[in-house]
Amino acid sequence: MKKINILKKNEDFERIIKNNKPYKYKDYVIYIEKNTDDYYKFGISVGKKIGNAVTRNKIKRQIKNIIDKYIYQNNFNCIIIVGRNIINRSFIEMENNLLFAFENLNILKEKK
Repeated sequence: MKKINILKKNEDFERIIKNNKPYKYKDYVIYIEKNTDDYYKFGISVGKKIGNAVTRNKIKRQIKNIIDKYIYQNNFNCIIIVGRNIINRSFIEMENNLLFAFENLNILKEKK
């Protein structure tokens, strides 16, 4: 993921979570906020209950890899909060579940 496509600031996370309804699918809770920028941004949150730092960073890397495989529409911010059962899923299951959620939210353009 390019740096321009990453949300990191705590106030951005709080604003998006506070002002938008969640979309829940299996291990993911996804918040979408429309904006006026000509690009999209993703933020990923993996809680401490999921595992140690190595496990959490591995899950973040896998999600970023899934996000990089597709082309998205512009003008949105997205926060992905990962649930506890993600450690029981394979990479292919994670990708299929996240892709299904993105298709339902109508943010995908096409595959790279």
